[in-house]
Amino acid sequence: MAKAAGGAAPQKAQQPKGGAKPQAKTQPKKGAEAPATPAGRPKPTGSVPPRLRDRYRSQVVQALIKERGYTNVFAVPRVDKIVINMGVGEGRENAKALDFATADLQAISGQKPVVTRAKKSIANFKLREGSPIGAKVTLRGARMYEFLDRLMNVALPRVRDFRGVPGRGFDGRGNYALGLREQLIFPEIVYDKIDKVRGMDVNIVTTARSDEEAKALLTHLGMPFRE
Repeated sequence: MAKAAGGAAPQKAQQPKGGAKPQAKTQPKKGAEAPATPAGRPKPTGSVPPRLRDRYRSQVVQALIKERGYTNVFAVPRVDKIVINMGVGEGRENAKALDFATADLQAISGQKPVVTRAKKSIANFKLREGSPIGAKVTLRGARMYEFLDRLMNVALPRVRDFRGVPGRGFDGRGNYALGLREQLIFPEIVYDKIDKVRGMDVNIVTTARSDEEAKALLTHLGMPFRE
């Protein structure tokens, strides 16, 4: 082999000082689990099933089948939806009042409400068709069960001199309506951040075929009916 020009021998590639070799980048192993969520970070919404829905499926269904003789689980009544309505009579004249009511309802339900408007004009009340008169929210699924759980076990017991809810709120078709005098019974409402005390109507729509069936369903779920 011919020598390099000038008689100098070819030089070897220089190694890093200290004899250290460059480290190769480590690749995650296939099938390795993703890193855990850092401690203290809240879990995504909906990661934990509502306990009242679990109770309905694991306890209430079987109890109603045994008590009322349903032939299969599909015949057992269930809660279909809950509609919460908050009237704001001064909403057509005071936009801020409507904003406060909407904010309260969203805090209570966990869902953005829709503004309700007058369906027709009423001269005696100086009400025009299309005027804002309140806010409402319709809950289904997980949020419905979460709200019903908080209503029965947290909010209602905070009512002054509470002795149970009346049993006369059924409409003859298996649905139950409950009127609440103030939004402050819900812990999500902060007294210093409301403009005034407002009531609301809670309508629980079920798949029951009669009021008797609906009352049995709600009783097993934990609704504290007055004796």
